[in-house]
Amino acid sequence: MNNSRRQAFLTISRNAFRLLFFVGALAVFCAQYLATAKSQTVAKPKSNDQKVDLTQPLTLSWRYESDQTLNLTPAVADGRVYLPLARGAIVSLMGVSGQLNWRSEIGGELSASPVADQNSIFVASETGADNNSQRQTGALRALGREGGVTLWIRDLPVALRGGLTLNNGKLFGAGPDGKLYAFDSKTGQTVWTYQHNAPFNSQPVVSGGRVFIGGEDGSALALNETNGGLVWQFRTDGAIRGPVVATDEVICFGSRDGYVYAVTASDGRLAWRKRTGAAVEAVARNGNALLVASLDNFVYKFSFKGARVWKRRLPGRIASQPLVMADAALFMPFSSSSGVVLELRGGRQVNLLPAGEEIAISAAPIASGEVVLLTTEHGLLAFAQPTEKPIAKIN
Repeated sequence: MNNSRRQAFLTISRNAFRLLFFVGALAVFCAQYLATAKSQTVAKPKSNDQKVDLTQPLTLSWRYESDQTLNLTPAVADGRVYLPLARGAIVSLMGVSGQLNWRSEIGGELSASPVADQNSIFVASETGADNNSQRQTGALRALGREGGVTLWIRDLPVALRGGLTLNNGKLFGAGPDGKLYAFDSKTGQTVWTYQHNAPFNSQPVVSGGRVFIGGEDGSALALNETNGGLVWQFRTDGAIRGPVVATDEVICFGSRDGYVYAVTASDGRLAWRKRTGAAVEAVARNGNALLVASLDNFVYKFSFKGARVWKRRLPGRIASQPLVMADAALFMPFSSSSGVVLELRGGRQVNLLPAGEEIAISAAPIASGEVVLLTTEHGLLAFAQPTEKPIAKIN
């Protein structure tokens, strides 16, 4: 190779090396920039994703005053709270401020805890007597988010009880005639029904392609979510009224026979059962453990293997579902004047939310963003971290 060719080859090689070096440096810079941006995004979550810290001081932020509250848990969706009231009324409130959006009068009496999504609020009611049998009939309807106007209505032979559940575009509910329904949430059309031989007064739970519900005859049922076919049935000696806790391995529920049960999710065989001092109507999940609230005034924490972690006495019977956060849970004991917050590692009491009156409503406490909401006999109370703003009263 002569000198001119050698010089040209060396020049091309140096330029190619410089280009490769530049491309490599640019790639490293981009990777570092993207990693930094990602870490900054994770470090600053959106405010809508933040949740209330039950262990911190919480004071009354606003109240909605009404003497028409029911033993039905309000629904929450997209920053709005939907409070069911007597004589077929439901109100929409902003969770952060209590501002009234609308009030809808649908008639009859609301019969099950409502459920909502970003577009609609779904309510079940008991209507007037049937002309032939003189018995109460039922209705299910969807109300629009913005004005509470009826989007669709479905007449039913009897009113749905317990609570409604929304999942995968389907609305689930059950009634005292032993019938469990799956409806299309957009149209109200029936997708399937399942007929049991005993009444239902509980809330369905959907998990892993199955629908779980407890009956007044002590039966726990697992149904196929798609077609309503019975997968398995397990029988206890007391009514099952609260929603179950479903994991991949076990399904847990309480019974009025005084036991809490865990059965295998696949075939409903008994995994374990533990006795409490009275009927159990509320169980809830806390990570890899189970919280059990009993009418014996105690809260229990069990592992999903059945080992008792701790037991804590509260100042009254507990029938409503607790509000469970990452490291604490709020319970509403009957005859007490405050909601009680227990930290979940050891069951120690860490906070109280004063209701201002004796608790006599079994509606569960709920949360909307960083606001905790308690239903009392005289309205809805909203608790948040302390501010200088005066308490807002909404009628």
